[in-house]
Amino acid sequence: MPRYAGINHLAMATGDMDATIRFWRDLLGMRLVAGLGRPGYRHYFFEISGSDMIAFFEWPGVEPARMKDHGFPVRGPFGFDHVSIGVLGQEDLWQVKGRLEAAGFEPSEVVDHGFIHSVYAFDPNNVPIEFSWAVPGADLREHPAMVDQAPSSVTLEGPEPKSGQWPEGVIEPEAERAVYPGEGREVLDPGRNKWK
Repeated sequence: MPRYAGINHLAMATGDMDATIRFWRDLLGMRLVAGLGRPGYRHYFFEISGSDMIAFFEWPGVEPARMKDHGFPVRGPFGFDHVSIGVLGQEDLWQVKGRLEAAGFEPSEVVDHGFIHSVYAFDPNNVPIEFSWAVPGADLREHPAMVDQAPSSVTLEGPEPKSGQWPEGVIEPEAERAVYPGEGREVLDPGRNKWK
């Protein structure tokens, strides 16, 4: 099985990159670590932690999403409910809540889910965000739990990945591998860096 290192980035969309920067960088305190762009296109990255980022594409004509409460069912085509961003300590959760309130973003009250305490809000693009503090001793990664009242037989197989369900795949021999150039390589060119 492959090994994973976290969420490199979750890519969202905005029609107003300046408002997005003001929210994610200036209100929430996440560093703006990269910005790609040309007329009609921008792709900016904000650092959440040492291994995780959130990114936004800015496209002309993009409007904020229709507001939908976190976790409430919908019908029809749908692909995203909310993103939960972990905070290091309980005080950090209260600090995020206070900053959101002061800026007029109307966060929820702190909600005790047992294993996490959470605050819910929306960014300027109506992206639903949850900020979560992990309750000490209740880490689901260390102590997985299935309390669904009617779990499927596949669910009851347990938390660990089951081999034999999918083809293993063929790993190309190293001599035959090719990596193709794509968008973003220009961030490595110090001569193009507007911050230097």
